[in-house]
Amino acid sequence: MDILKQLKRMSSGSKDDRKVALDGAAWMFNIVTSVGIIMVNKALMATYGFTFATTLTGLHFAATTLMTLLLKRLGYIGSSSLPVSDLLKFVLCANFSIVGMNVSLMWNSVGFYQIAKLSMIPVSCFLEVVLDNVRYSRDTKLSILVVLLGVSICTVTDVSVNAKGFIAAFIAVWSTSLQQYYVHFLQRKHEIGSFDLLGHTAPPQAASLLLVGPLMDYWLTNLRIDAYHYTLTSTMFITLSCAIAIGTNLSQFICIGRFTAVTFQVLGHMKTILVLILGFIFFGKEGLNLHVVVGMMVAVVGMIWYGRASSQPGGKERNQSPAVDTSEEEIGLVKSSEVEEKI
Repeated sequence: MDILKQLKRMSSGSKDDRKVALDGAAWMFNIVTSVGIIMVNKALMATYGFTFATTLTGLHFAATTLMTLLLKRLGYIGSSSLPVSDLLKFVLCANFSIVGMNVSLMWNSVGFYQIAKLSMIPVSCFLEVVLDNVRYSRDTKLSILVVLLGVSICTVTDVSVNAKGFIAAFIAVWSTSLQQYYVHFLQRKHEIGSFDLLGHTAPPQAASLLLVGPLMDYWLTNLRIDAYHYTLTSTMFITLSCAIAIGTNLSQFICIGRFTAVTFQVLGHMKTILVLILGFIFFGKEGLNLHVVVGMMVAVVGMIWYGRASSQPGGKERNQSPAVDTSEEEIGLVKSSEVEEKI
């Protein structure tokens, strides 16, 4: 009996170690691709004048669609179904998120845009509490506040807002939070993996954004994408952006599927810190000062605290939801993990 207990403990320990390794790999994959695409897009728009953000996102999802078709052909994506109603809700939220964030950036100051992005964390918490009956411990709540404080110190500068800018930011925050919530929820509800969900959602997103994107970009910038002067270098940057976007989209679905939207948002601000650091390295150090460094340090402390607090018993617990049974959640996550490990 003692030997059997020891074998069970060893088996459980090896599974936990493997899960930690996969979680870490997924998170690093997301950080590298997200920071990479931000730097590439910054060069593409600032240096080569390709300011058509919505259309570019449509191209990103078109490239992602090609990737999912290839994975399906290779057998990494199996046959699965997603109700049309759920697919439409997801695509609607995702597209409103993309357009809303672009419009918010155009109509608001950088400071208010950063505040809007920070507000996605409490909104995501609200959605989990109301829709999933999640309960947070005191330490988990405090760690989230520390992250918000640190990121706001190093990113929020001038804050000015107008009525239409506030409306755009409001739509962007709620649609983004809902889209990220749905990534985790739909995987559990329909027992499908990250790749399967992306295979369902990428094609309609690509089609709708490529249809609406040129009109939206013309409305925002007064520039037509068909009048843009394409060069070999700018075309290479567009291609590189699409290639990196495949990894960004894929890693986002993997990370939110393995964690939650709130955890993705909290730890996701590590990317904000890295982008600031890389910006100082490659684009000058004029923005680097004491309060920015202090803000970065406070944010990192908050992220480490959140990781420890949320992983403790009672740190972040989901009461059994009538919509998604606990056994169904485990089945869906196991399926997702098996496919991600193969990749």
